Order: sequence, then C-alpha cells, then structure tokens
Amino acid sequence: MTSDRSVITDSLGVGVATGAYGISFGALATASGLDVWQACAMSLAVFTGASQFAFIGVLASGGNPLTGALTAILLGSRNLFYGLSLAPLLRLTGPARLASAHWVIDETTAVAVTRETTRQARLGFYWTGATIFVLWNTTTFVGALAGTAIGDPRDYGLDAAVGAAFLGLLWPRLTSWGTRAIALLAAAVAIGLVPFTAAGVPIIVGGAVAVLVGLRWHVSPEDAS
Repeated sequence: MTSDRSVITDSLGVGVATGAYGISFGALATASGLDVWQACAMSLAVFTGASQFAFIGVLASGGNPLTGALTAILLGSRNLFYGLSLAPLLRLTGPARLASAHWVIDETTAVAVTRETTRQARLGFYWTGATIFVLWNTTTFVGALAGTAIGDPRDYGLDAAVGAAFLGLLWPRLTSWGTRAIALLAAAVAIGLVPFTAAGVPIIVGGAVAVLVGLRWHVSPEDAS
C-alpha cells in the first residue's frame, strides 16, 4: 500500500506545479481590464483555472462581463460531476462537506480518486487543495501587480496569450480520441460562429455543444490512446 508520506509528496508536487500557474492568470487578468483586487478576488472566490481564463478571454475580446460569467459557469459545471464521484470516497458530512466543496477541482479530484483508502483520499484531496489554493492566490497577486506595469497587452502580443493559456490547461485533459473529437467539434462550432455573433457567444455555444455531446456519447476505456 502507498504510504501517507508518498501521498503527501505527490499532492505537493501537483499543487506546486498548478499553483505557480496563477501568475499567468494574474498578469493576463489585469492586461484584460481587471484591476489587481478584482483579479485576486476572482481567484479567491472562483478558484478554478479554466473558468477564470475563459472569463478574462471574453473580456479581452471585447465581450460583455455577463457573457464571460456564463462561460465560466458552463466550464465550472464539470466540478459538480467531480463532487459526485468524490462524495462516497471522502465520506464527509455536514459542515466539512460544505467547506470542502470549494476545493473540488481537476487536480484535487485526480489525486484523491487514485487512492486506496478514505484516509489517503482525504490526505491527497486536502494537501493538494491547500497547496494549490495558497499558491494560486499568492501568484495571482504577483502576476496582477506585474500585469499593471506591462501597459497595452497588444504591444507585446499578450492579447493572444489568454487563448494560449486556456489551451495549455485543456490539452492535458484530451487523453482519448473521443475527447479530442469532441474538442475539435466544439472548436469548429465556436470558430464558425465568430463572424456572426457577439464576443463571448461562440465559446458558450461551443462549450454547450461539448457538454451535450459528452453526456450522450460515452467514451469507453479502450478508446483511450
């Protein structure tokens, strides 16, 4: 059986690697129009990277903040399904379950579900969550301060960096031909809508297509590459 120390070591490794990426969010958030405190508040309250990058991506392209918020909510809805899989594994009740919900993200779920016992699942979940939460918010602040000194992001080509950062978060999750096909379909739908809709709408529609297709089309393990 894996030792508790090994679980904690794995959790810290995942946490440090993920948490450090918050510096990119902070810099891009301020370059996209948020101030330092708005960027920090978003990392504290939202705490899910893909949704945060999607929101500032809509802002950077001139979209309405409400559209950005809807996009972020759509992407964040996946955490609901993570919670359903974690609930019987972590066996939390009452206030502990409510307090832990904020840390239900891709990385904490990945570390927890691979453990053999409830104790180690909890160790992985909480060590990963705490490490990412502290580092993500700290590096968001550092990145946001740096972003305010950059000036116009278009002068440095940073207007394209939001999309690149979002793709960097997405790519490691496309682990089978099925998920890649769904991602390509959603991207094609979004790109096709760009000339005809307001900024932010294509990503919402493309994301909705991905969710609907993903729910109806179960990809079996043997399909994985």
